[in-house]
Amino acid sequence: MLRLTQAPNIAIAALWADALQQAGFSASVQRYFLSGIAGEMPPDQCQPEVWLAIDEEEPRARALLEALQNRPQRRWLCFCGETVEGGFEQCWQCGADMPASADDARF
Repeated sequence: MLRLTQAPNIAIAALWADALQQAGFSASVQRYFLSGIAGEMPPDQCQPEVWLAIDEEEPRARALLEALQNRPQRRWLCFCGETVEGGFEQCWQCGADMPASADDARF
């Protein structure tokens, strides 16, 4: 077994492990319940971890995890003139939907 990474919390660890499993990797979450003893042990020793059962999967699994952790953020200009950044698909100024293609986004 090989430790792939530590996660900041259980929710993130579970999301990463699930995404890796759906891609066919042998991922699991370890240290699932150790956050309850943080303080008695150093906090960095209590974080959940994502592990692989098959060591040879490491390069591809790390590449997928890197892509999950560093998703590009969108930025588009709404027809009302508002710049919308991040994962939003609707303008917070006028409520218009994000254009279907990048050509229509005026950026």
